[in-house]
Amino acid sequence: MNPSRRTLLVFFLPAIALLLILESLLLPNPRERNFELLTEMVYSKAAESLGASDGLPAGMTQQAIVEGVVVRGRMPFHFAAGQEEAARAGKELSNPYADDGDVLERGGELFGRFCAVCHGHDGGGRGPVVERGMLPPPSLSGARALAIADGEMFHIVTMGQGNMGSHAAQIVPDDRWKVIRYIRSLQEPAR
Repeated sequence: MNPSRRTLLVFFLPAIALLLILESLLLPNPRERNFELLTEMVYSKAAESLGASDGLPAGMTQQAIVEGVVVRGRMPFHFAAGQEEAARAGKELSNPYADDGDVLERGGELFGRFCAVCHGHDGGGRGPVVERGMLPPPSLSGARALAIADGEMFHIVTMGQGNMGSHAAQIVPDDRWKVIRYIRSLQEPAR
């Protein structure tokens, strides 16, 4: 036998035998828990939401969103509450949707779900809650509603105004624009 082959057999046969022995020892047994390394990541201590935490700023688990972060699926709205900000929104924002059948259908569906309860199905301000004693909202075919820009109306739906609360949590921005387009279609006879 060649000396180089003998050297190969002397070193590799024991190494192969050792690997086979290790494999048989470490072979997973479905009835037993396997050997685990670095279990801190697997079994981390869960924190309660809104609970105390020693390792986080302000001692709370829930942290404020870092300034400048855009939450997935939401575009930033750079306007504060108030009539001045609503007027600014009226100048800076415009409705991206045209009078399209699908847009008006979706806007009408959402108007019926979220707006008609106060404003009425015709936008006249006599919805079911008004008939039960709530103060009537302004008519959507009145002079003020006809005069405001779409951006200002978007601000009012987003931030709320007067007795009307914000609908930002219920209606996504694209759908708010569709509701405004539907309101404009309701206003056509008054124009």
